[in-house]
Amino acid sequence: DEYIVVFSRSTTRLILNEAELILALAQEFQMRVVTVSLEEQSFPSIVQVISGASMLVSMHGAQLVASLFLPRGAAVVELFPYAVNPEQYTPYKTLASLPGMDFQYVPWRNTIEENTVSHPDRPWDQGGIAHLEKEEQERILASKDVPRHLCCRNPEWLFRIYQDTLVDIPSFLDVLREGLKTRPSLKKSKPASTVHPGRVREPQCQTSVQAANEAKLTVSWQIPWNLKYLKVREVKYEVWIR
Repeated sequence: DEYIVVFSRSTTRLILNEAELILALAQEFQMRVVTVSLEEQSFPSIVQVISGASMLVSMHGAQLVASLFLPRGAAVVELFPYAVNPEQYTPYKTLASLPGMDFQYVPWRNTIEENTVSHPDRPWDQGGIAHLEKEEQERILASKDVPRHLCCRNPEWLFRIYQDTLVDIPSFLDVLREGLKTRPSLKKSKPASTVHPGRVREPQCQTSVQAANEAKLTVSWQIPWNLKYLKVREVKYEVWIR
């Protein structure tokens, strides 16, 4: 049962027509579409959903680090607000290209200024520019492309990245079709044969004397946090005692 996941945001960087976007994805790919939200769900529960998805769609943001848990053969679609050039912000594009990741990356950029809602009166760290000189505010408002800058306190970058976006569905689908041309389908590849869980948690070592010439050593631990999300039948642990 293949499905698509859309990251939903409720405070900043909103997809203003999220319901329309979900419907378009469902119709285009004939798949179920589900939403996840960092504001409403725990990260482990989100990972569990994403680990079985065929596609992940999200506005640019740190939540896209969850694409690490996509199965091989899946796709990541990153949405960028108006005036933000995807070629300048490529952490998740780079992630997709790393050896062994095996998922496809597609960026979409809002090019229609009328399809954006900005928030100049918010605090500076949420994109507000009211604290700047009037001429600088006017320059930022007139700009059509955020210039290259150092991360991450640049006021023009913050102003643009915290915009809300009305996704233009026709252009979004066109970009998606073009970006996925090299993929025969959204069928997920078989998982890699080697799985690497995280570190064990709370390791403990206890000793006890059983008799005058006999002692007992007990080693215990909690399983790695991500083990329950990995589809494996057998897990082996190696204990080294120094």
